[in-house]
Amino acid sequence: MPKAADAHREIERKFLVTGAGWREAAEEREICQGYLTLDKERTVRVRLAGGKGTLTIKGLSQGAARSEFEYSIPPEDARLLLHELCLQPVIEKTRYLVPRGELVWEVDVFRGENEGLIVAEVELSSETQDIALPEWIGEEVTGDPRYYNARLVAEPFTKWGRE
Repeated sequence: MPKAADAHREIERKFLVTGAGWREAAEEREICQGYLTLDKERTVRVRLAGGKGTLTIKGLSQGAARSEFEYSIPPEDARLLLHELCLQPVIEKTRYLVPRGELVWEVDVFRGENEGLIVAEVELSSETQDIALPEWIGEEVTGDPRYYNARLVAEPFTKWGRE
């Protein structure tokens, strides 16, 4: 089977956040997202952010890369899907966009069932791209499925280690 075209390939690395230095130059937006399916081979996400709705289909992660297809949907459709069809709990978070050199880091501060979790992601042009890690970056969790947003629906951060 041929590989997905580069336009539909997401390459990102994910890290835990250990400091607060990122807050100085951050632009923020509220995000609510839910999942229609948590199949191991693919996820289907509904997101409402900044008054805009999106439907995103992501394939199985292979290292730091995976296929991704994203489509705009009416915000009202996104609201209805989030509350009527998506698995619960939905993911609630504030995303902070933090420019560093030529890259933009996305720092997600989770609320609700995932309160206390803060992760940073950075999208790359290749899996071998060198990046300078900001001082507020901690452990890399790119390949750790516990930190996938879709997994946080089924196993919220506030429940880790308590069951």
